[in-house]
Parts: sequence; C-alpha cells; structure tokens
Amino acid sequence: MRAIVTGQIGVDKKPYLRDVERQAGERGDRMQVFHIGDMMYAEAPDVRPGRILDLPISRLNSLRRAAFKDVIAHTMPREEHPNIVVNTHATFRWRHGLFSAFDFDQLRRLEPNMFICLVDNVETVHHRLHAEHDIDATLKDCMVWREEEILATELMAQALDCRDQFYILSRGRHKDTVETCLRLVTRPDMRKVYPSFPMSHVVDMPDVLEEIERFRAALARFFITFDPADVDEKLLLDRGLAAAREGKDFIEVAAHAFGGRAGAPPMKVSVREILDIAGDVDGQIYMRDFKLIDQSDMIVSLVPELPGGVPGLSSGVERELHHAWEHTKEVYVVWKPRKAPSPFITETATKIFRSVDEALSYFESKGMMAPATLFGH
Repeated sequence: MRAIVTGQIGVDKKPYLRDVERQAGERGDRMQVFHIGDMMYAEAPDVRPGRILDLPISRLNSLRRAAFKDVIAHTMPREEHPNIVVNTHATFRWRHGLFSAFDFDQLRRLEPNMFICLVDNVETVHHRLHAEHDIDATLKDCMVWREEEILATELMAQALDCRDQFYILSRGRHKDTVETCLRLVTRPDMRKVYPSFPMSHVVDMPDVLEEIERFRAALARFFITFDPADVDEKLLLDRGLAAAREGKDFIEVAAHAFGGRAGAPPMKVSVREILDIAGDVDGQIYMRDFKLIDQSDMIVSLVPELPGGVPGLSSGVERELHHAWEHTKEVYVVWKPRKAPSPFITETATKIFRSVDEALSYFESKGMMAPATLFGH
C-alpha cells in the first residue's frame, strides 16, 4: 500500500512510524517511510529546529513541494516500491491561523491508496506540544485541531477516490497499535474488527476488567482491531470533575510510557482546561467510535456478567451494536450472563456465542482469521 499518515503536532508520529518500519523489516516486509518534516528541514539548513512553522506560508509551501517532489521521484515505478508511508500533516493551526499542508496535484502523482489519521490522548498531545514548541495552546485548542486534522484527511481520501481506505488510528498506550498500523499497510486484506465492551461503569471491577483485557488481546492477535480504549479521555474528564469538586487546580497524569522516556515525571494538567473540554470529550468519543465501526468489517462485542448476574450491557455498547447493524456490518456478540439476551440483541446479531473461545473457533472455521504464526506470535 501507499499510505499517507497524518496527525496533529504533538502526536509524535516519527518514532511511532520508525517502530512500524523496524517491525516490518523484522518480518521481511519491504517498507519505506518518508518524513516530510525532516525532508523540509534538509531543504532549509538555515532554519533552526522547531521553528519551521514560523516561516512565511509561501516558503513553507515551497519547502513542502520540494519534499513531496523527492518522495514521488524516489518511489517510482510503483511495482518496485510496494509499501510506502508518507508522514505528513493535513492541516496546521499555528500563528498563521489554520492552513492546509498538502497539494492535490502532488498527491495525485504519488498515487496513494490509503489515508491514516493518527490520534492520541489530548493531554499527551498537549504535553508534547508544549515540551517541543514555544506556543500557548490549551487542551481545547488541541481538541479542535484534532477534529480539523481528521476531517481534512478524510476529505483528502475522498478527493483521491480512497473513501473506503481512510482510517482513524490511535497511537495509543500499547505497542499493539504499531502492529495495527503495520497490518493496515502490509496486510490490508485482513479482517478489520471493532471490539465492543463496557468501559466506564466497570472501572471498579478488576475481575471484569481482566476478562475484557483478555478479550481485546485475543481479537488483536488475529485481526486488525480498532480498539476504542486506545484513547481514554473519559478517564481524564472523570478525574478532572472529581478534582474540581475537591477544589484542586491541577491533577497529575502518568506520562505516556510508549515512545517516551522511562521514568518520566507525571504530567500536570489544568482542571479548568479539562472542564472546558467536557463537551468536546463526549462529542468526539461519540463521533470517533462510530467512525471506527464504519471502517471495520465487523463488530465483536463482549457482554460480561456483572455481580448479581446482571448483564454488563452498557448504553454505549447497545448503541454501537445498533449502529453496526444499521450499517450492514457483521455483528457478533459474546454473551456471558446466564440470563438470556433480549430480542434487541438476538434480532440484530449475526451470531451469538457463549465464550470468546467459541467465537474464535467459529471465526477460524470460516477462514476469517489470519494465522498467528504470520505475525510472530
């Protein structure tokens, strides 16, 4: 595949994509990753690190076009470069205001057939942004920029007839997402799955959380999975609301472990800024999770049994199942409670299983799973 990977400043795409490239090499897959930002700096040795966005837009455009010209020259003919990734941006929100970071004429010559918008938790993006740049941006600014980046990337994909090859992918807090990106680029025919499970109302149930973690890991082993828990800003909002009730001005959040410095001190996050994005968090979760379902082939939902025999079926899971069914996705449910599922489950599910192992056996019998040995498991 020829993939364009976008994402706002602060997502830190470069080390992530280097891990993807390294893992591809270890698997024997041919992959080239081009970092447009590095190439622009190479074209402008007079520009100090971290200051390129302060240049006039006319020069920025000229440097970007020179970088893309080199990428196009180095990746032709197509058959000799089967898998390439171009690390760039769709938009910039900087001192110039909001402006685009691409040119359609060059994208058409590059002939990409996949677009991936990489996202990450807003507090982590905010922390990286301020650590690396001299700019005053709030959590709200970062949330708005993320929405703009997703939308602009989706429009790029539509304009280049890649509507069905546009993906939102979380950089995440787990190295599993590197595997997801690698599979998207090198194994695009693998089944794509949205794992659905209760989240907010089981946070104090360690046994249920452990069961959910095993479920997520099992699906990630054999499928390309778009896991909604890889961005967990609802937890940030809940902590912010609790801190506000206690009269606190800041909370401390553990530093992003993956791709960061071991033992890094916790991030200090403003409670006021968290409260300012309360509506954005809920709205973006709603939008993003539905988009993750839309870009999947099927949804697999785990409904655990909660204490007292209560089905762990949250309103969010019910809405996800209904959205998937309405959009003609395959809908599979692993129903663990002894109490029988309601008609709202049985009438909209492709198939219902009593255990994760039963589901995996069915998927294997239908030839839906990639062999685990293919990925070194």
